[in-house]
Amino acid sequence: MRFKHTFHVFVDNFSVTYKQLLYRLVILVVAGAIGFACVLPFIRGFLPELTDLYDGVRNFIMSLLEGNVGELKNFSERVQEKFNEILALMQTKVTDIVLMVMFIVLLYIIEKWFAGLGNYSAAVLINDKMALRANSPFIGSLIKNLKEAAIYNLIYVPLSILYDLAVCVLMFVLLYYLLNGVSMLIISIFIFALVLIIAIAFKMTFTCDWLPALICGKKGQRGSIKYTFSRKGKDTFKVFSNFIVLILLILSLNVTAVLTTFGVGILLTVPASYVILLSFEMVNYYDREELKYFIDKNTIVRPAKERTFTREQFFKGEQD
Repeated sequence: MRFKHTFHVFVDNFSVTYKQLLYRLVILVVAGAIGFACVLPFIRGFLPELTDLYDGVRNFIMSLLEGNVGELKNFSERVQEKFNEILALMQTKVTDIVLMVMFIVLLYIIEKWFAGLGNYSAAVLINDKMALRANSPFIGSLIKNLKEAAIYNLIYVPLSILYDLAVCVLMFVLLYYLLNGVSMLIISIFIFALVLIIAIAFKMTFTCDWLPALICGKKGQRGSIKYTFSRKGKDTFKVFSNFIVLILLILSLNVTAVLTTFGVGILLTVPASYVILLSFEMVNYYDREELKYFIDKNTIVRPAKERTFTREQFFKGEQD
């Protein structure tokens, strides 16, 4: 039922998708402009060698397509020569490369932090609609909850990046062994995708209660962290399996959008993916805590044993 209610809540909050889209586009444009402006001087230092390398590769491919086999050896030697020149140039600019990489990593962390603020605001909007049928403003909710959202992302973003880096290392090692140990390419792709999806679902399973506990449960940062990583009585395997299905659906949706709309569709499907995941987190929390909620303007989901609150608790948001 949680899976079914998630899509009802998602449809009921579909307008949040457009707000997420606009917010994320602004972040990407600003981050991209800053990154390009700072990296451009570094790229210019390699521009002649990169241009020669590009021309060599292009000529190599064109000759291959045209069947000029006799010239392939010369082109191959030229490409290798230019590539070696780039490597030699990089050795003379190690400090610049390190600084550029550090800047890109820092910019990525800042971009993730701002994107997390948008996710927090979107979760607030979904919660307000589920609890009170309130149509809260995106920017207003972001400003109102800026302190809590900022602290949450200061904790969550570094942990998330560390986990993602560990997964990247794992996937790199797995890819190395698959390419050297599995003869069939299709099996290698299957194993690689399976492990990656399991790793993503594992992370989501153990962090899915963090935002709902903060926004709906009003548990505070410490209480929310303790709540999300404590899996006692939370049907962990059921939540994990639901995330597996959601990830598969989201991947299928985004790949289909890329292939059938020449990439235009992901402008809608990517922010919609975040809204779907946030909707599931909220539904999962409400169901487990036995709280009633709206899935549309005419339908209220009521638990088998409904909890009651005093008037003071309700208006203070004390639902834990």
